[in-house]
Amino acid sequence: MKEYRYIGKSTPRKDALDIVTGKTKFINDLTVPNMLYGKVLRSPLPHALIKSIDTAEAKRLPGVKAVLTYQDIPDWMAGFPLHVRVLDSKVRYVGDAVALVAAETEDIGEEALRLIKVEYEPLPAVYDVEEARQPDAPQLYEQFPGNLLPQERRMFGPHTLQEVVTGDVDKGLAEADFIIKGTCAYENIPNPLPPEPPGVIASWEGTDALTVWSASQGPHMFKVTLQRRMGATNMQSIGSPVGGSYGSKYMSWQYVLPAAALAKAAGRPVKLYYGKTEHLAAFTVRLGSRIHGQVGMKKDGSVTALSADWLVNTGAFSEITQGMVAVGCGEAQLMIRCPNWNFRPQMVCTNRTASGQVRGFGGQELKCALIPILTMGLEKAGIDPVEFFKKNYVKPGDGYYWRDGKWWVCNGIDYTPAIEKGAETFGWQEKWQGWLKPTSINGAKRRGVGVGVHGNADVGEDISEAFVRLDSNGTATIYSGLAEHGTGQRSSICKMVAEILQLPLDRVFVTPTDSSVNPFEIGPVGSRGTYAIGSAVIAAAEDAKRQLLELMAQKFKVAPEDLETQDGMAYVKGKPEAKIPWIKGMGYDRTIMGHGRFEPDFTLPNFMMIFTEVEVDTETGKVDLIRVVGATDVGQIIDPPSLTNQLNGCLGSAGIDSALFEETVFDTRLGRVMNPNMIDYKWRTFAELPEMEHEILETPFPSHRFHAIGVGEITPSPGPSAVLMAVSNAIGVRMADYPLTPDKILRALGKVANAERRGK
Repeated sequence: MKEYRYIGKSTPRKDALDIVTGKTKFINDLTVPNMLYGKVLRSPLPHALIKSIDTAEAKRLPGVKAVLTYQDIPDWMAGFPLHVRVLDSKVRYVGDAVALVAAETEDIGEEALRLIKVEYEPLPAVYDVEEARQPDAPQLYEQFPGNLLPQERRMFGPHTLQEVVTGDVDKGLAEADFIIKGTCAYENIPNPLPPEPPGVIASWEGTDALTVWSASQGPHMFKVTLQRRMGATNMQSIGSPVGGSYGSKYMSWQYVLPAAALAKAAGRPVKLYYGKTEHLAAFTVRLGSRIHGQVGMKKDGSVTALSADWLVNTGAFSEITQGMVAVGCGEAQLMIRCPNWNFRPQMVCTNRTASGQVRGFGGQELKCALIPILTMGLEKAGIDPVEFFKKNYVKPGDGYYWRDGKWWVCNGIDYTPAIEKGAETFGWQEKWQGWLKPTSINGAKRRGVGVGVHGNADVGEDISEAFVRLDSNGTATIYSGLAEHGTGQRSSICKMVAEILQLPLDRVFVTPTDSSVNPFEIGPVGSRGTYAIGSAVIAAAEDAKRQLLELMAQKFKVAPEDLETQDGMAYVKGKPEAKIPWIKGMGYDRTIMGHGRFEPDFTLPNFMMIFTEVEVDTETGKVDLIRVVGATDVGQIIDPPSLTNQLNGCLGSAGIDSALFEETVFDTRLGRVMNPNMIDYKWRTFAELPEMEHEILETPFPSHRFHAIGVGEITPSPGPSAVLMAVSNAIGVRMADYPLTPDKILRALGKVANAERRGK
């Protein structure tokens, strides 16, 4: 491996001191002059018509500056396709917005909500995807008969992938040595629960100029998306540091459009910031996923056919469901080599909290339900799952249809060495005893092991642009819309620029995430920060360096390629003793601006395999996660601590622990989330962390000059199915539903009555 000055080495984050000293301003720390506070009245019913709504008393309350209902809200539409109003005469889930208030203080706003009188006409509600598709089911939207969202083709272009249909499934089933049928569900709608709730400040200047401050992963996409939804508004989007997102706070309109509407009505800036209960009960959660699958397989583990109905529960509306389905369909092909597919998703609306994007973005939902069905075939064939994934995971030269509906060929690396290294570290061969067989038995306690895989070609998704400005004082400034959402990615691009220009890190800066300053950037999603965003920044730095050396060459009277630069000084290669500062070539009255642009490339899918060991108490049903080993290949580590923290983040935030206890408990009698607080919503504490190890290989990728790709988003995704497999092996009974709570374990063991568990 090449030795770098900064790349691959631990360096302080650029924002570290500000964060630990409290100087960093998150969205709820921000205020603007003359600001009001927004509040949302939410529906207590899962499905109802609003017969009447009386806001007169609320409007008379001193300090209230605006009250809005469906009768006077701007006619802005959201969702995909456009189908959701900011406020409507019909509510579709408990927590749906009914009215908006802007007031001088939060307390006044809360009091105003209590003064609004609403008369509802209750309607029947439906929560299960199978029931919602029935002819007599309650209908959420007139334009979506049968509660089915259309297979919209515009999300990622005119051929957006919405199914995988190739070859001849009947022929593939005929060629199989055996055929497996099964159903598995991953639909407990775990909440990614960032520490910081969603929040925004909206301010109008005149009637057409809107400024939005938000804690978003993609502040520039806020501008692009909201301008379309609100008309040709002159919009400025400013991003604040994000106190965690895990995909959920990307470009959600549910709090931005209400804040903008209140600000317009009141003629003053409005802050709308969710409380924790709102965040848990009314904000978007993960898609529900249920698969009825049929798999044809040979005795050697070759998959000859895959036919499945993928039922996707999007909840009360779709924010970006079609996009998640497209990526999920693509990711399934990365995991399984199969010539014959008939994989049919259906996106179903129900009267529960709406779904939005969460890290794992469709692929986690799909694989957590599909892998257990595949393993039924592996059990019949007596095949080790590690060997199966090693054989089937996409290799260089393999092709797949990706989210845009186009055929792409893998140009990456073979992940077999990473799989083998992970298995060796975990001790897989010693621990694996076969299907539905425990690794060890100690009285009532049984141990089992499992494994899961995940990968994504979106590391190269979407356009990214960047500028790098060089000033004559020997500093560089990166112009990028990259938001800081907790991963240290902004520091990593500084390391890249510092490495190219050989500048001290404290001389490299990044502009604030302001759409009026920076070029186009969709944000750090899909693990695209290292490859897509990094490529644009690298190209901009290289362009700036080229321009610099062309200027400096005039002073040295040599060709630009004969020069090098270090620490703000230029010199002839091989003669570092004769350095001159940049200002000698640039002058004090010149800046250099380099430009970089990245075009989408879906040929370098990433990979993560997770090995898990669990211990199940067969008397109590309690499951303990004992050990986790993650295996991947990143090409080149950019920043070791950032990568380690990403991998350590595989547990919570709707990751591995969604297989154990992270669960949004939903009561179908009331249509309510029953645990919208940090006492009843179960999370792992530091005292309960399992043993964790990571095997990170560095095989150079054909990505950019540092040969790296990202893996951050995919780290939690293989974990739930690995835990499901491990628990099934420990107790000797197949489990096919998440989370694996004690009551489910005891029912599977025949130790409690098979009573229906609320929440499904």
